[in-house]
Amino acid sequence: MSPTTIRTGGAAVTFSAMRLEAYMPGNDLSPAESVCVADQTTTAAPPTSTSTTITSTTGAPAPTPPGTPETGTFSVKNSSGTVCLLAKMGLQLNVSYVSQSQNKTVQELFNVNPNLTVSSGSCGGTTATLALTQQATTLNFTFSVNSTTTKYHLSGINLFANWSDMSDPFSASNTSLDYLQSTLGHSYMCNTEQTLLVVPALSINTFRLQVQPFGVTANQFAAAEECQLDQDQMLIPIIVGAALAVLVLIVLIAYLIGRKRSHAGYQTI
Repeated sequence: MSPTTIRTGGAAVTFSAMRLEAYMPGNDLSPAESVCVADQTTTAAPPTSTSTTITSTTGAPAPTPPGTPETGTFSVKNSSGTVCLLAKMGLQLNVSYVSQSQNKTVQELFNVNPNLTVSSGSCGGTTATLALTQQATTLNFTFSVNSTTTKYHLSGINLFANWSDMSDPFSASNTSLDYLQSTLGHSYMCNTEQTLLVVPALSINTFRLQVQPFGVTANQFAAAEECQLDQDQMLIPIIVGAALAVLVLIVLIAYLIGRKRSHAGYQTI
């Protein structure tokens, strides 16, 4: 039942609430189970000579998921004090690090709190950076322009964290990314949760995201280009609505045909 993450190459897959059986003798799962270590939270003490007693030792409770992060608005100003980069988003860091207290690698979700975060950065003709600092955590985003296609994208992410339970400070960087692609003169928007894989030990979940690193005017986002995830979310209700409309039309036609047939052979007096 506990979440288990398997990483291979540049991908990470998390399994939860999983029951699996290979080489099954029948068509259903066997009642005999091998339970993973994370789910084994109780142990039984052997019986004594005077009475049979069972004592249980509860393991360390699983950390409570932090929930959906709060949405924050961040900006970067150029040398003249004009806003040149705008970003509005909720951020959640998914970090694997060596825990000092548990003496093993653990995976933790950390929500970026916009009320405790200071934004900075720089704007250029072909690159722009957004740096978010919250206490012992610094997260940098780098955006780049493709002059051939007049499009921009998120090309680099860097994270430095020094949390209290870390055996050593955590540092991860990737400068060959291709996320959040949009056209110059437009902002990029994705309200649906999406995951940006940086390195096997780091991924970032974004929520209600809108960003424009180039061409900001009057401190406002330009017209947005929506991500494919949002477009798919909009497509589902359209398909359902169209199917219901066709169903109503079929029922109405069938009713009219049936009504016409019911009057066959009769004359109006």
